[in-house]
Amino acid sequence: MNKITIPKGYHPLLDEYDTQRAIAYIKQTFQQEFSEALNLKRVSAPLFVTEESGLNDNLNGYERPVSFDVPAIKADAQVVHSLAKWKRLALKRYHFVVGNGLYTDMNAIRRDEELDNIHSIYVDQWDWEKVITKECRNLDYFKLIVRTIVEAICNTKDRLFVHFPQLTAKLEREVAFITSQELEDMYPDLTPVEREDAFLKIHKTACIMQIGDKLKSGKPHGGRAPDYDDWELNGDILFWNEQLQRAFEISSMGIRVDEHSLDRQLKVSGCEQRRTLPFHKMLLEGQLPLTIGGGIGQSRLCMLMMSCAHIGEVQSSIWDAETIKICEENGIPLL
Repeated sequence: MNKITIPKGYHPLLDEYDTQRAIAYIKQTFQQEFSEALNLKRVSAPLFVTEESGLNDNLNGYERPVSFDVPAIKADAQVVHSLAKWKRLALKRYHFVVGNGLYTDMNAIRRDEELDNIHSIYVDQWDWEKVITKECRNLDYFKLIVRTIVEAICNTKDRLFVHFPQLTAKLEREVAFITSQELEDMYPDLTPVEREDAFLKIHKTACIMQIGDKLKSGKPHGGRAPDYDDWELNGDILFWNEQLQRAFEISSMGIRVDEHSLDRQLKVSGCEQRRTLPFHKMLLEGQLPLTIGGGIGQSRLCMLMMSCAHIGEVQSSIWDAETIKICEENGIPLL
């Protein structure tokens, strides 16, 4: 079943040439805004890692990585799902100190992604990671970083609109913070996605915190791998997407696990076997720096600021025949 929706009366606000110019401007401007605000330096990152390293992001636990054998090294490699674990190891290898961090362009293939207006099998995001102290492992510090990122996004939007005044998206700078349990308590009869829509329709910009553990209902708000975010100190940044009339996730982020939260989360998620992997052994032995980090969707950000109806308007990917047909019939240009 095709899941694409077409906003009534939709038409792109920019032509094909200006769309490409705006994409370039957003990407260049935002990475400058947020890297300066968080004191991050750009580094190069891998497109794939070896399976045995344990560095790939397991996401929700059921997604299959794109794998291939590498005869030259007699090992299997996996295209990354994200760089959540690799970044933390890189901070140690590159000798980053407290208060400093890194960011990189992350490109991934998520073969099992369901395709709709905002999902593609191709993922592009800014992955970032910053070294913190033990004293920073709290929700107040987490909220500070969330507000900093939202400020950088809104500043980028304001600068973009000077060059492209035909754009009309409105973004709220004030962030409403709510835990996933508070959200379930507020909307007990709704699904997690419906709860987000209901909350964002009112508050416009929000951070839904503490995602990963089971709620009172017995189900988590959303999936989180047990070995990168501390489920008590993480969250998603969402904006209200006026064009699509829905909550729109821009970033998943969090303060990363220390040896204690990793130990607990591996137990409750039934992932004890990961303790023997090189990355996890280093973490459990306290050999890696304490960090905060996340991913910020590049195509998602462009789509939001340009009021696009489909992510294919701002990135080149592949789509099923029905999606292509529907977009052609409704004047949605897929790159």
